[in-house]
Amino acid sequence: MSIYKNALRQDFYRLHPMLQKRYDLPAGAVFKASGIMKTIKGGPKWLFPLFYMGTYWKLLFPEHGHEIPFTIRNTAFVGDAGEEQVHWERIFHFGRKKRYFNALMSLDLESRIVKDYLGEPALVYSDLALSVTDGGGLTIKSLNQKLILGKLGIPLPRIFQGLATITENYNEARACYKISVAVQNPLIGTVFSYEGEFNAHEDA
Repeated sequence: MSIYKNALRQDFYRLHPMLQKRYDLPAGAVFKASGIMKTIKGGPKWLFPLFYMGTYWKLLFPEHGHEIPFTIRNTAFVGDAGEEQVHWERIFHFGRKKRYFNALMSLDLESRIVKDYLGEPALVYSDLALSVTDGGGLTIKSLNQKLILGKLGIPLPRIFQGLATITENYNEARACYKISVAVQNPLIGTVFSYEGEFNAHEDA
């Protein structure tokens, strides 16, 4: 069973049918899509070195702009420990330059919290809480976060966390998925955000 279906339980069936199709990812399933991010914004300029370093982990990037081509590939598989996982490859195309925002997700079966390891190799860990909106959209919010150093997970104080809110819907009039992502810090405000739309590939 898909980790997202397992996390949401019966609420999964309140999602728009196209979101159910997108997130019904049992082991072996792949979802591929492409689209345009209408806006990609970064935080203060003094964070540029941090964002540039993030490119080495396929986690953050300093570029921002409008009408940025975007591709996504979600691959579900069973890991070495027998745990169902979903790899997220998100690529933003700034001309010939590719920037990534990748992650590996799995599920805590007891709490139904999605475990999100961000970066390759993982640099940040975050608990994710999923919920369904009244209109059949999906909201994902990050909770507790840790800095990953090798095998160590160091809890991050709230003031150092970048807490994400992701909202995804399906627009029937335009026949596409719409997404909005905002990463906030209590002191800085918006650290990173993007919003746009995408369409699944026919073989997805």
